[in-house]
Amino acid sequence: MTKKQKKTLRRIILAAVLTVCAAVALQFVALPWYGQLIVWLIPYLVIGYDVLRKAVLGIKGGEVFDENFLMAVATVGAMGCGEYAEGVAVMLFYQIGELFQSYAVGKSRRSISELMDIRPDSANLEQADGTVTVVDPDEVAVGSVIVVRPGEKIPIDGRVLSGESTLNTAALTGESRPRSVRPGDDVISGCVNEDGLLRITTTKAYDESTVAKILDLVENSSLKKAKVENFITKFAHWYTPAVCLAALVLAVLPPLVLGGGWTTWVLRALTFLVISCPCALVISIPLTFFGGIGGASRCGILVKGGNYLEALAHTGVAAFDKTGTLTKGVFAVTRVNPAHGVTETELLENAALAERFSSHPISKSLRDACPDVDARRAADAQEIAGQGVRTLVDGKVVLAGNARLMEANGIAYTADDGAGSIVYVARDGAFLGSILISDEEKPTAAAAMRDLRGQGVRTVMLTGDSPAVADKVAAELGIDEVHAGLLPADKVQQVEALLTAKPADKMLVFAGDGINDAPVLMRADIGIAMGALGSDAAIEAADVVLMDDDPAKIGLAMRVARKCMTIVYQNIVFALGVKFLCLLLSAVGVANMWWAVFADVGVMVLAVLNATRMLNVKSYR
Repeated sequence: MTKKQKKTLRRIILAAVLTVCAAVALQFVALPWYGQLIVWLIPYLVIGYDVLRKAVLGIKGGEVFDENFLMAVATVGAMGCGEYAEGVAVMLFYQIGELFQSYAVGKSRRSISELMDIRPDSANLEQADGTVTVVDPDEVAVGSVIVVRPGEKIPIDGRVLSGESTLNTAALTGESRPRSVRPGDDVISGCVNEDGLLRITTTKAYDESTVAKILDLVENSSLKKAKVENFITKFAHWYTPAVCLAALVLAVLPPLVLGGGWTTWVLRALTFLVISCPCALVISIPLTFFGGIGGASRCGILVKGGNYLEALAHTGVAAFDKTGTLTKGVFAVTRVNPAHGVTETELLENAALAERFSSHPISKSLRDACPDVDARRAADAQEIAGQGVRTLVDGKVVLAGNARLMEANGIAYTADDGAGSIVYVARDGAFLGSILISDEEKPTAAAAMRDLRGQGVRTVMLTGDSPAVADKVAAELGIDEVHAGLLPADKVQQVEALLTAKPADKMLVFAGDGINDAPVLMRADIGIAMGALGSDAAIEAADVVLMDDDPAKIGLAMRVARKCMTIVYQNIVFALGVKFLCLLLSAVGVANMWWAVFADVGVMVLAVLNATRMLNVKSYR
């Protein structure tokens, strides 16, 4: 508890004790009305002086119609009508509700503060003479050398100059996945250095670093309110003056028309005011969105505002880029087909040595598949444009390339129809076999598509890759619709067509890498940046940023959003339903001040309790 909360709790306990003492004392001592008023004013002022003060300040400042004004008028009016115990009880229970609300909001803010723990306190700046000075991260210029010791956070984005270590990215991604780094590797701020000492050359100023951008996104997410939040704000703006006017009419009109009974109708009007207080909605709805954004952040999902969380809950179509989103974006050997009498090892060694001097991504994947061969066995490499390479391996001519290379050299080969890039290999005119190289699917991609279909979302792939590759990946992952061979402009056109075809009440999500797909990310109803760890373009272009490249987080984000909207609608229906029922009952004289206490404080406590369910991250999964 904060100091303010502890102070309020002490006031509540003292006022409750004084209230009980006053009630017991007046059972044994007969006092005139002014004596009873004085006795009850003691607990009333102990518990309610701050509400009265805020009401007066609100009137002076032009903000008349707020909950403090409603409580002040209702309780002072009740005391004036001789309902002393009810007046004190209403103020006491109102303060109990406010304390509970303050605690719930504080808990939600603490959950966000846990994320804010990625903010670096300082940076160890290495001077020209080799000494290290502790400075504020804002003071570190681009190109400076910083030292990060084991257990410390990396304060600024940079590149490892010396040292090897393992980084813990859990604070950014929500998953504890260690990442090994060595000299030449890029590192981002917010990660924790686990074991070795690192010297890092900074590549960005602190304000432009990953951790600063993430913190800015989370801190400003409350500025982008959902439609339902804006509705509640406007509703409260007109609702409170309207009920105050209705209470005044209820207090004045019936006695004038029917004659007499002023005290009865004034008490009904005061009860009406207590019931009408809209704090259950005004507090619980923003708290629900705040909790949802904070909970998603702890899972490595950055939602830029409540409006995007609301939109995610109504997703009907999810479109994906392929490379880097559903696949790893890294070429690798996925199948080896040696010719008769040739071993897989022999085929891979000859291919890797033939491609030894090429910088092509396919060449790199062949070398990665056979990393231990002696490079000195290869010599006299020659690139053949559009076909492949010719290299001397162990003094023999090895050809590695596409079918045109085989045909141009009169080599009888066995065609391979695999989906991907096929490398045919021959040695001294003899065919050794073929190797299929393709992009690997992400381990969670298939499960992610099943999750989305289970949520009633139609899945679509938009890719620039060939139809054969796209169809193969879509079939393996279970994607509903495929459009292949697309340029960036074609992807935008496809998204436009999907937007036109979808139901009006459904939203279209597009997930991409956030760099090449920036135009599509911005055109979709909700743009989700995949694999955005350290990507400035992704953070800027997307509405939702996944801090790792796990496509399963998309379904998780939608579950968070749906749970959030479910709680929001539950609170709206429950709060308004109870209040309108009690308002009607108070107008006809059935509901008294004790009913009013439940309709105001009880409903607020239940609504806030319901809203705090968004803080339970485990329930999202």
